[in-house]
Amino acid sequence: MAAGRNTADMLDAAVHVREAARNATSGATGVDTVLAALSEVMAYDHASLARWDPLRRRHTTLAGSYPDDATAYIENRLHRDPVFAVLRGPARDGLWLRDVPGQLLAASPGFQEVLRPLGVEDGVAQCLFAVDGRYVGMLNVSTRRPRRTPDPARAVVTLLTEALAAALDSPAGAPSGRDAPHPRRPGGLSPRELQVLAELTTGRTNREIAERLHVTPRTVGTHIEHILAKLDLPNRAAAAARAAAWGIEARH
Repeated sequence: MAAGRNTADMLDAAVHVREAARNATSGATGVDTVLAALSEVMAYDHASLARWDPLRRRHTTLAGSYPDDATAYIENRLHRDPVFAVLRGPARDGLWLRDVPGQLLAASPGFQEVLRPLGVEDGVAQCLFAVDGRYVGMLNVSTRRPRRTPDPARAVVTLLTEALAAALDSPAGAPSGRDAPHPRRPGGLSPRELQVLAELTTGRTNREIAERLHVTPRTVGTHIEHILAKLDLPNRAAAAARAAAWGIEARH
């Protein structure tokens, strides 16, 4: 954002991003309008919103302004970058470039091969998660100019993550074809069954899952039976593997 903008301007800009995200979620507008609105929160040289395709195990850019080689990296290689493991960690906070340890940057092909040649000095990468815990994609924002400190955009981007995730998880951004999972209810599972499925990825027992979800172990067992039947899977290990393939994981 331009220097000197006050708190009211920042909040207005954030509201515009949320409105754009709602319109994109409903299919009224494209995801590109979300990035356009985001430029009023944080001026950038390059930005993208990329949806995670759990079946193809890659990202698909729904809107972006990065050069072709950078877009190709985001789509096909970013999820294997050492930085990505930090991004998808338990904290799920955005990773701002100036905060990344030098050792990690040195080991990151994304920084060394893509961002550094673009002259990028600042920006943020933010993983986005649906309300049921699924990883749905990410926001990448890059600028060639260092941002001021303290930077109010940091808090605003954090507050916008739910709206951005909804835009990526909308039917308009969903993969097409018979094999594509439902963008909100993969496998036809209920919201509670999705929660239990996510818990299976942790290796927790039925009793431990029950304590976390405030239900009885017997109820958890029933949910697991329904999950296995709906997904046509033989056991909970197979269900956990399916959840991992879909990007579903338990909240910490």
